[in-house]
Amino acid sequence: MSAWEKFKNKFGKIRTHLTSLDDQPLGKAALVIIIFLDVFILVSIFNGLEAHTRQLSSPDDYIPNACREIIVNRQWNPTNRIDNISQIIIASSTTYYRGEERKREQHPVCVPYSDLVDQIKSDKVLVGIFEERSKAEREARELQREIDNLKGAYDTSLLETIAKKQESQTKVAAIKEDFLKKSAALDTLKAKIASLEQSINGDPKIKLLWEKLQTLQEQDRQKLLSDLRTINFWYPVKRLGMQLMFLIPLFIAFYLWNSTSIRKSRGIQTLVSSHLLGVSCIPILFKITEAVYDIIPKKLLKQLIDFLESFKLIALWHYIVIAISVGVSLLLIYIIQKKLFSSERIGRIIERRISNGDCQQCGKHLPSGSSACPFCGFGQYKLCSHCQKQMHVYGKFCRECGQKATD
Repeated sequence: MSAWEKFKNKFGKIRTHLTSLDDQPLGKAALVIIIFLDVFILVSIFNGLEAHTRQLSSPDDYIPNACREIIVNRQWNPTNRIDNISQIIIASSTTYYRGEERKREQHPVCVPYSDLVDQIKSDKVLVGIFEERSKAEREARELQREIDNLKGAYDTSLLETIAKKQESQTKVAAIKEDFLKKSAALDTLKAKIASLEQSINGDPKIKLLWEKLQTLQEQDRQKLLSDLRTINFWYPVKRLGMQLMFLIPLFIAFYLWNSTSIRKSRGIQTLVSSHLLGVSCIPILFKITEAVYDIIPKKLLKQLIDFLESFKLIALWHYIVIAISVGVSLLLIYIIQKKLFSSERIGRIIERRISNGDCQQCGKHLPSGSSACPFCGFGQYKLCSHCQKQMHVYGKFCRECGQKATD
């Protein structure tokens, strides 16, 4: 028997476990139930994974975004500090989706700043002042653009007036009047902004934040950056470990159930456990792939793609992806065929069936003296090539002469 024929036979047995019941094809109704069960179990596994993994503090929990903005991404001085904190507060208050807020362990450098930011965000009056100031700032910028445009139009019209064009005199007057109105409105807005900033600076929480920012050291910034790089690298590994703690026991349970069902010829249980065994493999492979992708620096992948593009060799990247996909598929086939449904395992099952007087094909118990199975019709015996007497079809040795089967 060729290797290809062996592969087809073994793959056929796997497919039989997944698509038939007691050597009969599944009915449409049973197939629909099995598919719904597969989908439900798969969704349940991913939901359970999410809830289980949520117990692990992520980099965003340990070093919140507000802390990164304050310590790493922004420089602070008396001229820009209100703008900076306003952007941070308003960004968090206008976020459409807000995750479940739970107190997590935070980086020691972040704790004092995060606590203050949380207090500011919970002060609705203060947040309202920030939002009002932001709105006034936008209106002031828009007015300033309009005033700048009016200045250009005014200069042009003035030159035309000097050239004694009567129509331009009226236009100059209208532009001047509009210019004065907008300038007065801009002055009002600036006064309003100054008043709002005075209210912000007078708040005790803001005063305390300014004091803490004055004591912020460069070494704190570097410490936070170093720890952030470390946690970003190790978090996918820890997350994968927690996910496998959830997935591996499920896989083992389904595997043991499937092995017992096949050994004891339990048709329905073999069918269901085979499906669940296959379903449990999907999130394991998916999460391992996700962890590998997260661990490999994404910048490295981008640099590789940019390098290939610079030499017009971007096709190589697709070749690499195809090669990896083929490799993963080969590995998956090997695991399923050699480990889960190996010939040794099937051989042990057949040996038990022969010793128990069961059908070698369907596993049901045979009436005494039966040469063929009355349930599936499988012939139990063949002629031995040495003594020409009957031996079991799947027996390794002849029951009469003891010689090893030649095929």
